[in-house]
Amino acid sequence: MIRRWAPLLLAASVLAAGAGQAEAAGYRYWSFWDRDGGRWTYATEGPSTARPADGDVQGFRFAVSEDSGDAARPRGAADFAEICADTPAKDGAKRVALVLDFGTAADAPSGETPPGRRTACARVASDATTADALAAVAGPLRYDTNALLCAIAGYPKTGCGEQVSDDAAGGGPAAAGTEPTGGDSDGGDSGGGPSVGLFAGAAVVAVLGAAAFRQARRRGNGR
Repeated sequence: MIRRWAPLLLAASVLAAGAGQAEAAGYRYWSFWDRDGGRWTYATEGPSTARPADGDVQGFRFAVSEDSGDAARPRGAADFAEICADTPAKDGAKRVALVLDFGTAADAPSGETPPGRRTACARVASDATTADALAAVAGPLRYDTNALLCAIAGYPKTGCGEQVSDDAAGGGPAAAGTEPTGGDSDGGDSGGGPSVGLFAGAAVVAVLGAAAFRQARRRGNGR
């Protein structure tokens, strides 16, 4: 009878709900952005390989998010002429304007307070990477063994791209240099669709439900 399948159906329902909740957890990290006109766009490569041109504006934002689709953008104005006003051009060098947004208290690791947002103009060699520019004006930097950027100007002191549950932090970013996404200058998060885990759990419930129905019909016809 269907009653025999009730525990399995209940377990599958719990599994589906749990999978959805697990997928909803985000990751705490520094995301990397390029300034395109008046908009921030998620960088298509990491700071260790990106080679900005003279006059480029790039940004970093520390926050918690599921992936690049809901990553929080750097906040505030981002104008090259303003940021690099006191850094004159020099032959054989380039100037890169950097916006460093250390995020909010809600996204900070336990026991740490995010520094205030800052901007800096890095004058570096013409073939320098974004990582070189960042090291010139915002050290110390910290990387993990996979070259993931973990800390800028010593923040945060510990941790690197760790998973964070919804209870531990609110919405927020993806690691520096993953897939691109659009964005505006004011920041904000864009919502995502249902997780793969939720669909998988729902499929399990549907399969078990169908099996229970067929079993019940067989038993009924056999009487």
